[in-house]
Amino acid sequence: MNNVANKQSRNLALKSADGVWHNLRLADGLARPDVAVPVGATASVVVQGGSVRWVGPDASLPADCAGLPRHDGAGLLATPGLVDCHTHLVYGGQRANEFAMRLAGASYEEVARAGGGIVSSVRATRAASEDELFAAALPRLHSLLDEGVCAIEIKSGYGLALEHEAKQLRVARRLGRELGVTVRTTFLGAHALPPEYAGRSQDYIDLICREMLPALHAEGLVDAVDVFCERIAFSLAETEQVFAAAARLRLPVKLHAEQLSDMQGAQLAARYGALSCDHIEHLSEDGVAAMARAGTVAVLLPGAFYTLRDTQLPPIGALRAAGVPMAVATDHNPGTSPALSLLLMANMACTLFRLTVPEALAGITTHAARALGLQDTHGLLASGRPANFVLWPFSDAAELAYWFGHKPAHTIVRQGRIVNPRHP
Repeated sequence: MNNVANKQSRNLALKSADGVWHNLRLADGLARPDVAVPVGATASVVVQGGSVRWVGPDASLPADCAGLPRHDGAGLLATPGLVDCHTHLVYGGQRANEFAMRLAGASYEEVARAGGGIVSSVRATRAASEDELFAAALPRLHSLLDEGVCAIEIKSGYGLALEHEAKQLRVARRLGRELGVTVRTTFLGAHALPPEYAGRSQDYIDLICREMLPALHAEGLVDAVDVFCERIAFSLAETEQVFAAAARLRLPVKLHAEQLSDMQGAQLAARYGALSCDHIEHLSEDGVAAMARAGTVAVLLPGAFYTLRDTQLPPIGALRAAGVPMAVATDHNPGTSPALSLLLMANMACTLFRLTVPEALAGITTHAARALGLQDTHGLLASGRPANFVLWPFSDAAELAYWFGHKPAHTIVRQGRIVNPRHP
């Protein structure tokens, strides 16, 4: 049996989560019970065929569930599985030297102009095989899954050529299959200008729109399309060309928006009904209003803010006042956010960006799922959805954003199977 078959067999051998999970406490705002759970009462989650069938108080458990297997939750806190809605998890090499450069005073833009930055990762990614990229990404993904992540976005953008972008996206799909986790793939060919196209950005955009995106879409490798719209990357006009190409293929879009300056990318993204605008430290009032009208999610990336020692905070108050949903993600990447803890990002969103605990928890569940177009299947503990939930040994949901530096999940149920050994 080959390695792929071994991994798939191992996933199938995981214990089914089917049965009645009782004596649980539901985290406020993260569940939609079929019967209201009185304050202080314990709850049950019924899983059948790998899906959640019913959620409600223990005392109201449907009579026809009496014969199902029982899992005693022992008063543990239950939340939906976590969702990491912005990562660059598949890449070659690492860029610790750039961390040292920034500590010595170099800016993000200075590092990029010195031949570092994204193009450095492009060289390493192009030199790696698919198997090598998979082997490098596997422990990174395991770190996130061990914290309770049940859905994740993985972007391309370190290949910047059809062959190598396809390689990244195939590895992302393979990670999802072999680890039994929902992976949404995002084509980020417009991440940086490849060296062979220096001074010819329009030619590269034409290549993306006419050849790369159609070919990758035809292979079934693309769930969404992203662009890095910034002074050191691609202009507003170039971004719109990529968005128009995505629209022709009926693919949703998202945007690396207003990270280093206000490019008015959020307004453009909103016009295309973008799933999300991400980073957004320099987002304007007009951008906030456009996102609110379009229902676009604001994805906050405190790991990059912290690593770059940024001082420009995202406009949290304006987003909150406008009712724009705020997600929180790791932005795991080798250059500006080598973060592998979504719970740490929740903590940082509270301490650095001043999110409330409920906002941060919705940011790594409900709103993060919406940022991936997964709002009907992930991010909420509710009947009719795949069984993705986590049990935590906490007395208060605030502890999810309070502790950091360990992996506290007691029990993880992912895609209807119990994937860690500490289950009740």
